[in-house]
Amino acid sequence: MKRLVLLLGCLALPVPAAEPAQPAINLDIGTPPVVITRHSIAQRSSRLVRFYEAGEIGLGHDGFIYLRDGVKLSLVKRQIAEKLIDLENTERKTLVFTIADGNGRRDAQPEVWELMRSRWNQQWKSGWWLRDAAGKWSRKP
Repeated sequence: MKRLVLLLGCLALPVPAAEPAQPAINLDIGTPPVVITRHSIAQRSSRLVRFYEAGEIGLGHDGFIYLRDGVKLSLVKRQIAEKLIDLENTERKTLVFTIADGNGRRDAQPEVWELMRSRWNQQWKSGWWLRDAAGKWSRKP
């Protein structure tokens, strides 16, 4: 009888509810803030390409753009490069936030950032420079 009471007592304990499955992140969501941010990034890319191709700017492992070799740049060109880098990195953060928000999952910003970082790395052209987590630069094969 004691065993039956113990067994019934265990059955009466509350069972934690399973976490509802989170919907997959749609990186290509077309909300107005995402569209505006993507457009701004696309317009700037034509100005950044010349720095990428010259090896003066590269992509970090974290998804941000960095000045790689500014030694050969004139002061004016270096200032232009630094301004473009600042704008690009700020808008990359904005894009991640707006994608997460557009998916109704502001808490998913780290996940969105990782997905976008991977996408940016895949879109990076062969011969352009990449920086690893240790800060070492190499050309993308």
